[in-house]
Amino acid sequence: MILHDLRDGLAPAAAADDPLSTTTLSGSKERIAHESTGIGGERFRALRIGLADGEPPKAAVILLDDATPDRLEALARYWRGLRSATVPPDPRVTPQRRKRLQQMLRAVDARLEHATYRTIATVLFPTHQIDQRSWAGDALRETTIRLARDGMALVQGGYRDLLKRPRKS
Repeated sequence: MILHDLRDGLAPAAAADDPLSTTTLSGSKERIAHESTGIGGERFRALRIGLADGEPPKAAVILLDDATPDRLEALARYWRGLRSATVPPDPRVTPQRRKRLQQMLRAVDARLEHATYRTIATVLFPTHQIDQRSWAGDALRETTIRLARDGMALVQGGYRDLLKRPRKS
């Protein structure tokens, strides 16, 4: 990626064969469109500017903010999808995280139906023997409570944070 200093209108002169020259871009059908593109079984949202239908993208603009690492990863996956038949899986949702999300939603559904934590634990963890006398001190009880609590936070708007990478503060 080449970054140019555009302050005060300073930019290097474009070469005649530069695919991003002003002449090349202005020669295409001027249009701005939001679109969702399917590549390799994945969906990508994009804003296309000045490109005719079916014309391959010539550039990508990445905003520099807290979500820049996520945007760069999505752009890399998009680029790989343009070059090959498959797109690598989204690294933000690991198989372990996906399994926990499923358990969280199952726990929320059960709690909304007034199921007890012990009943939920019995269903979510069928191989674990839950003894009624030791339930109060069982680590599985705390795990089940956390799943229900975190699942409820997810349902109450936390789903917006699902695809954000965990970041060090």
